[in-house]
Amino acid sequence: MNSEKYIGLDVHQATISVAVLDSTGKLVMESILKTKAATILEFFAGLRGTLSVTFEEGTWAAWLYDLLKPHVAKLVVCNPRKNALLKDGNKSDRIDAHRLAELLYLNKLSSVYHGETGVRMLRELARSYLTIVKDLTRVMSRLKALYRSWAIPCAGRDVYYTRHRTEWLGKIAETGVRRRAERLYQQLDMLQHLRQQARRELLAESRKHNITAKLRQIPALGPIRSALAVALIQTPHRFRSKRQLWTSALARQGHQADHVSQAA
Repeated sequence: MNSEKYIGLDVHQATISVAVLDSTGKLVMESILKTKAATILEFFAGLRGTLSVTFEEGTWAAWLYDLLKPHVAKLVVCNPRKNALLKDGNKSDRIDAHRLAELLYLNKLSSVYHGETGVRMLRELARSYLTIVKDLTRVMSRLKALYRSWAIPCAGRDVYYTRHRTEWLGKIAETGVRRRAERLYQQLDMLQHLRQQARRELLAESRKHNITAKLRQIPALGPIRSALAVALIQTPHRFRSKRQLWTSALARQGHQADHVSQAA
């Protein structure tokens, strides 16, 4: 009879430390693997039994999740911030892998949701769009801060418009400061162009998901917010209750709306 195995992975850029426990919680194997798909799959192909695996959320988590999901019975991407037991005692890659495997065996890990590969493209486009919007907001703030640092009032949005740019630059007497403002305007123009491209791609991808059309029927949820909601929530089934779903959704949408409205 095949036994259960509980596997902890401590993942780094070059290597992965592995600890394997048997069905009684006894350490039966330790190994160090290169962080390469072929090496990882070869290792797991050599294991027998029902495999349960865990590793921490991080840079490599999404890639490793997609790689291992078809080959194991249970896969937990754990949240190190919510797992205080991971911080106890001595620290090393080998010890961390063993501790992860033990916590998985004891069912004491708090997981981070991964899945719904059908919305992966939409999720990545949403991240790209939001990153550009945040960068654009920062440039807009820096531009106003520059004028204010020279006692030039700049309330409203006129300071950003191309048609008023010569007038605003003319208010800056210092040549070096004016050059800084010109560079900020160049960044502003570039990011506004990138934002429009990212917006078009996000909306085009969102139309492939029928749920976005239904979400747009909700007051205050336009095309962009509906697309972001689907990308970030992915599936309502990841939440235990409707209350938890809407609390998370509203919090994220409110945070994103602040950046989007500033850069609109």
